[in-house]
Amino acid sequence: MGRKKKEEVSAEEAVEEPVVEEKEVVFTRKSTKKITDISEIPGVGEKIAEKIKDAGYIDMMSLAAASPSELADAATVGESTAIKIIDAARNTMDIGFETADQVMHKRANMEKITTGSKNLDDLLGGGIETMGITEAYGQFASGKSQLAFQLAVNVQLPKDKGGLEAKCLFIDTEGTFRPERIKQMAEGLGLDADKVLKNIIVARAYNSSHQIVLAEKAGEIIRENNVKLMIVDSITATFRGDFTGRGTLAARQQSLNRHLHTLQRLADVYNIAVYYTNQVMSNPGIMFGDPTRPIGGHIIGHFADTRLYLRKSKDQNRIAKCKDSPNLPEGEAVFLVTPEGIMNPKEKK
Repeated sequence: MGRKKKEEVSAEEAVEEPVVEEKEVVFTRKSTKKITDISEIPGVGEKIAEKIKDAGYIDMMSLAAASPSELADAATVGESTAIKIIDAARNTMDIGFETADQVMHKRANMEKITTGSKNLDDLLGGGIETMGITEAYGQFASGKSQLAFQLAVNVQLPKDKGGLEAKCLFIDTEGTFRPERIKQMAEGLGLDADKVLKNIIVARAYNSSHQIVLAEKAGEIIRENNVKLMIVDSITATFRGDFTGRGTLAARQQSLNRHLHTLQRLADVYNIAVYYTNQVMSNPGIMFGDPTRPIGGHIIGHFADTRLYLRKSKDQNRIAKCKDSPNLPEGEAVFLVTPEGIMNPKEKK
């Protein structure tokens, strides 16, 4: 009897132990050593760490958010080695499943940048969000670049005036960046134009490969310069020029998809707002209604958190329509593009 009772107790213990062990693996998996630098990851020496950092993965969070194929190419290591490096970084950062209230707590750190127009801010739920991507597409002179210029100025405003007291990183792919226009908008807000210009870091992308590299190198600039807004004007111009014909469509979409993932990673890791403009085309198959369609297909369509369709109206008025958002309803807003910048239309007496 005593021996049988002892066997029953052992069986109970054998059942309980795997449950506890499984729970620890899923929810409390942590590295035994606190790793603070990439070079401290097991199997990563100084040379590999330097290659990883040169590729734009400058801290543990950006490395944890990397994909194995991208890291393998950047560090010239095998994909299996890249997976181990990423896993080590993720264990250090304790990345995994979390409850919805924890996600809510993280989103409490999300901030917003005013557009300069109350109507447009209301449409966007208060302004352009950090930790996310906002896309604006429309025909030429619809206000896409003007909104980009205004955001580059407004992000420098005090927080009580809708800014984030931070700098802007601007990738110009069409050669349309105009510091003269930035100066005009800054003076319209009563700001020191020279100081505003110094707080906008600009790069000119000459082809899609150059554009991708600039985005991958942006992490270090963002971290060292208090950047809270990244602008790409426009996102598809270089890809549209480099990949021509249906035979290159798959390669173009893969390359564009990789670029968009880089932008999303920057938004998540550094809590910045990403705003990019997009070109459009006309669909000849549409006989009635608006034939305007954004470039980039489903890759672009599914990626942005908020999509704005801008179009011209009477005089200096522009109309913005929220086409897609996970938390905002569809709607329209009228705003004004003036020499002083973007603002609300004047109310008629």
